Amino acid sequence: MIDVNELRKGVTFTLDGELWKVIGYQHHKPGRGKAIIRTKLRNLRSGATLDKNFISGDRVQDIRLDHQTVQYLYSDGDFYHFMDVESYEQFPLPNAVLEDAKPYLVENMEIELSSYEGERLDVELPITVDLRVIEAPPGFAGDTASGATKEVTLETDLRIQVPLFIEEGDVLRIDTRDARYLTRV
Repeated sequence: MIDVNELRKGVTFTLDGELWKVIGYQHHKPGRGKAIIRTKLRNLRSGATLDKNFISGDRVQDIRLDHQTVQYLYSDGDFYHFMDVESYEQFPLPNAVLEDAKPYLVENMEIELSSYEGERLDVELPITVDLRVIEAPPGFAGDTASGATKEVTLETDLRIQVPLFIEEGDVLRIDTRDARYLTRV
């Protein structure tokens, strides 16, 4: 059991028989009384999100997830297919498990897969990925006082804001935590 004050983004635990992962965390201390821990949780089995408040001193059952490196192979629309890099076993994962990761998945990419008691639950992306620009409007500077940007489409259909000098065919490094352009590769 862990105290709810120890919850941080990425921590997994069980609550009412369900597996939850913290995707947002805020500690609020009112003038009087106990602190309130506001969390945004994602159900690892269904993909549903929930805003839940805990009172300081509450406890939840933490769990330990198993991690393995897998390689993304392809998507057939309903499922994403992966291969274990050690045993070469291939297996599908449903769309709900990969909701946040889909815009960053490129064929042959290696990622970390989390599982609990043999049940595959979640993927952990690298902090940055390199994606090719497939559609970019021309960039005209115009009257700008600071860095002007334009929206481009990447090979995974992710749309992001980038500087005006980015063109079609460029490979960009993207931060997977907030879908932000970092640099041209």
